[in-house]
Amino acid sequence: MSRKIVFEFPGVTLTATLRDTPMADAVWAMLPEDAPVLTWGDEVYFSMPTDADLEPDAKEVVEAGEIAFWPEGRIIAIGFGPTPLSLEDEIRLAAPVNVFADADGDVRDLATVVAGDRVVVRRAD
Repeated sequence: MSRKIVFEFPGVTLTATLRDTPMADAVWAMLPEDAPVLTWGDEVYFSMPTDADLEPDAKEVVEAGEIAFWPEGRIIAIGFGPTPLSLEDEIRLAAPVNVFADADGDVRDLATVVAGDRVVVRRAD
């Protein structure tokens, strides 16, 4: 059975399916959590107080809908379009990340989220 989590931003709710990875397990164990949101180009990110190492398949360029964790900064990042480091239309994050979940909906809805908003991340019912 797949595990699902919910990201609740002001005006936007996004459900995601966790992958079968150590990072997904670590995030699952931390929930629920809430945090202030920051933005960087077409990316929202926020603190998640868990420790993790980079996984062997860590990457800097993600696909829309991939939910990532940056271990060095203890940050969850959700890219939905180009960032300041992107080349053309790619979604390039600031550093290698562990992709731990896949959004079930359209992450472009996050374009309405602004820095200073809060996000609640919880296990889906």
